[in-house]
Amino acid sequence: MIQRLLIKNFALIDELEIHFSEKLTIITGETGAGKSILLGALGLIMGNRADHVSLYNPAEKCVIEGYFKIGHYEDLKEFFAAQELDYEDEIVVRREITPTGKSRSFVNDTPVTLKILQQLSAALIDLHLQFDTLDIHEVSFQLRMIDALADNKIPLSKYQTQYKTYQADQRKLAALIERSQNAAREVDFLTFQLNEFSKADLVAGEQEKLEAEQVKLANAEVIKRTLAGAYGYLADNENSIISQLKDVARSVATVQKFSTAITKIQGRYEGFIAEIQEIASDYEQIADSTELDGERIQELETRLNIIYKLLKKHGVASVAELIQIQTDIQSRLAAFGDLSTDIAALEQSIAKNEVELKEKSIELSARRKNVIPSFEEKVQQQLIQLSMEHARLKVSINPLSTLTTTGADEVEFMFAPNKGSKFQSIKDVASGGELSRLTLITKSLVASAIPLPTLIFDEIDTGISGDVALKMGVILQQLSAQHQVVSITHSPQIAAKAHTHYFVYKKVLEDRTVTNIRSLNHEERILAIATMLSTNPPSAGAIKNAEELLATHGSN
Repeated sequence: MIQRLLIKNFALIDELEIHFSEKLTIITGETGAGKSILLGALGLIMGNRADHVSLYNPAEKCVIEGYFKIGHYEDLKEFFAAQELDYEDEIVVRREITPTGKSRSFVNDTPVTLKILQQLSAALIDLHLQFDTLDIHEVSFQLRMIDALADNKIPLSKYQTQYKTYQADQRKLAALIERSQNAAREVDFLTFQLNEFSKADLVAGEQEKLEAEQVKLANAEVIKRTLAGAYGYLADNENSIISQLKDVARSVATVQKFSTAITKIQGRYEGFIAEIQEIASDYEQIADSTELDGERIQELETRLNIIYKLLKKHGVASVAELIQIQTDIQSRLAAFGDLSTDIAALEQSIAKNEVELKEKSIELSARRKNVIPSFEEKVQQQLIQLSMEHARLKVSINPLSTLTTTGADEVEFMFAPNKGSKFQSIKDVASGGELSRLTLITKSLVASAIPLPTLIFDEIDTGISGDVALKMGVILQQLSAQHQVVSITHSPQIAAKAHTHYFVYKKVLEDRTVTNIRSLNHEERILAIATMLSTNPPSAGAIKNAEELLATHGSN
């Protein structure tokens, strides 16, 4: 529970401290005096955003401190341990805002981030304030109320833990299927490429050989004609070069006996003739073997076109590089595993979880349905007490076609404010006063089912007065027997129920107005309530009525 709240340099507040009763604390005051500032300050230690314009003195920092007694709350112990914070039965949450707007947060003097402060508020401070006035409009909140009454915390927690696994497995399965589909497409593509390479049956160095052969065949006619002509010119007739060279050799042979030098030259000359004869013979052989082969030329063009297309497709310049690409594709294909086994296993796990979740959701639904009649009956009794004899509340619970994080139920509170009225959604039919009464009734009933140390109501008396307000005060007083209750109110009947009564007021200083708060003693309470009943200053009749109200209906 919240023990006290210290506020320094915030909005219209210079400095004040408020202590809260363990039972019912009532806060009253003039309109515009600054009652909402207290909740604004509390919001800062809940992690709400703030800026330097909220400072009373813009040259000094703002400090908000909330002192809480939390006892042995296991969920908080786990949170403190996870955040590496020291857990104590009493904790201090502090928020500081500098004149530049910079914010710092502390838990038991340990600096924490704003995110951690917000998370703590969800477990601690939101715990105190989780019943926002408008929450009753939200179907998600209505479901939470029914689950609290049904004592569904443990089975719902087990369901949600399994549901998280179920959702995670579904995401894994979707990713695995997508991966498998992508892999299948990749395998198809790589297989297609590998088939192209297999059909090409590439051989290292063949491109150069094929291109050389292609050039030779393309010029076969010129080669044959030229070499045949060369052969004829060298050796194919009596006037050929070789015949003439032989004539020279025979002529020189007649005089070589007269000179050894001529003999040496003659040997060289005859070797030259032999070489020319060999060359002529080679020319003849090449010319004879060279034929114009159109079919072979077509084969070469076809083969080279295959190679050229692969070179262009893969952006490389040689057959050797193509062969390396082929090897790489083979390696990539070998690396792809079959995911069908993993997919089947995950599908089986999901199906099993779904069956179990459906069983758990049926159990949750049954527990919810079991408490609804009693809840509706108690609400009806309270509505009668609050002068809404003909109003009815019905809890609609319908099955959903799919599992959700809360099971397979859709819960909505339906309200009929008058006799003969049709049931409609609360947000569509409830007036301000009706909503105030419904809010207090439903939340008071649910509060007993939730271990909340503190309930805070901000102007729960909106739209009501007189005897109805008095009965609402009774409900608040009854609640305070088991819970700490804080209520900001304009109702004198509710104010009369306070164990501790604070009065918020404005004080005009020389240069500005400030908000203050003070705890009222019995006599001061009489005057405050009398003022709420009439005018300021209150009339004698109003004072008498206030005395009677406190004597008859006030807290002990």
